[in-house]
Order: sequence, then C-alpha cells, then structure tokens
Amino acid sequence: MIKSILVPVRGDGMVATVLAHAAELAKTHEAQVNVVHCRAQPKDLMPQGIPLNDFARKVMIEQASELANRQEDHLRGILHRLAREFGLSENAAAEGMATCTFLEEQGRMADVVKHAGRLTDLIVLPKPQRERNLGQSSLKAALYGAGRPVLICPAQLQPDETFAQHVAVGWNGSLPASRAVASSLDIVHKAKRVSILTGGKVQSHGPEVDALVAYYAFRGVAADVAPFEGKDPANGLLDTCKDIGASLLIIGAYSHSHETEMLFGGNTERIIDRTEMPILMAH
Repeated sequence: MIKSILVPVRGDGMVATVLAHAAELAKTHEAQVNVVHCRAQPKDLMPQGIPLNDFARKVMIEQASELANRQEDHLRGILHRLAREFGLSENAAAEGMATCTFLEEQGRMADVVKHAGRLTDLIVLPKPQRERNLGQSSLKAALYGAGRPVLICPAQLQPDETFAQHVAVGWNGSLPASRAVASSLDIVHKAKRVSILTGGKVQSHGPEVDALVAYYAFRGVAADVAPFEGKDPANGLLDTCKDIGASLLIIGAYSHSHETEMLFGGNTERIIDRTEMPILMAH
C-alpha cells in the first residue's frame, strides 16, 4: 500500500520534476508526499585545505548559515507554489485526498535519504547526472541504505495523464526482479495495461514468465508478454517500452557490491543512463 512518498530535494533545479511525479502517484493512491529539504551543514560549505584562524572561521560559518537560510526560504516558497499547482493539500489531516508536508534536515542528501527513507513506501528521486556527479549516491542510499523502492524521474520530464497507465515490468526471474514486482503491486493494480518484458532467459532457479503472468492473474491483473532481443537487455527494455507505448518501467536493481554500495550492475547502470522515461526500481 502506497501511503507515504518521500521526496528529498535540494537546490539543483529538479524539484518540479520529482514533485510532479510524486503528486500524480499521491493523487492516485490518496497518499502523503513528505518533501525533505536536505540542507548542507555550515562546516560542509567551508573551503577545504585552506588554514583559517578562529575569527575567520566564525565569520565564514555565519555567512554560510545566512546563505543557507536564504536558500531555504526561497526553496520553501517554490515548494508551496508547486504543491498548489500539482493539487496537493498542505492539510496533513485531510482525508480522501493527496497531502503534502515540508521538512528540513541537515546533512548530506544520501544520509538524509537513508534516515528518512526507511519508514516510507516509495522514494522519488531525479535521474542521476553522471556528468555533474549528482544523484548517484542518493539513489544508492535509497535502494541499498533505506531498502525502499525508488521512482527515478528524468530531467524536466513532466507527467501527463498517461503516466503509470501502461506499466512495463522487466522480468528475468531474479531476486531483485521479484522484489520489484512485489514492491509495485499497488501501482500495477491501478494501471490500465500491464506488459511483462522478457529477453527469453531467466536466472537459475528463477520462475519463467508464464509464472509471473499467473501471479498477476491471481491478484486480478491481466498482463501481456512483450519479448525482446536479449543480447542487449538495457536497450532491449527501453526500446520495447517505446515500441509498446509504456509510460513506466519497473525493474530490479542490481549491484556488483551490495555491502559497499559502490557499483551498480552493468545493465542497471546503462538503463539509468539512457532512460527518457520514469523507472521504478527495487533491490
């Protein structure tokens, strides 16, 4: 059941994209969107490698705090405007409608995601920007640190009435894929069409695609099967989504190192890099 959606934000220009997608899901599921502004601590804004006396350090910390306060006020104004624009009520006690709350937490975004994400149903994040070294740590923190499903939103993409109406589910019989299926049942139930994408092979001991069709059918979901060429799973999944007109892709997230949270699996990373559509991932 999706009742709590976490949207961690910072001043990176991606607020409208992630909040718009979260709002659409919140309205569908009558959920609450919890927007958390990840505010940098003053000490993290200090220049590195430059020796400072106590007076200079105090002045710079005060200036950094003042700047952070102005940024917080500006961002909060934007968030209130967007909440109204996207149809979210700021009355947390309102029943039968999507609501929104605003919080501020100090610290690195990845740390805030780990802390705030463990008691939420879904985390919504912007697509990482590898060229700017933005977002990868937060995504890994959400998947491996908080252990929650994550909706990844491409830059500047605004959801329309088709969002999550035709859902594509990538299936290879693996444990991450099965967790993605279980984590997304509420979303799948609300969709008008569900397509299972398969490259023809499943992992050892993994259920075949017919078993997933039966799994959905037992839960009242009619799913069709869309096979694709399995030589390049990343492009195969994304190209097939485009060919069949899917508006949301659900896949399992793979990693080379779960313990260190350092590396995604190759196909997972390529899908994230190349996607132009929203992706829901679970590990």
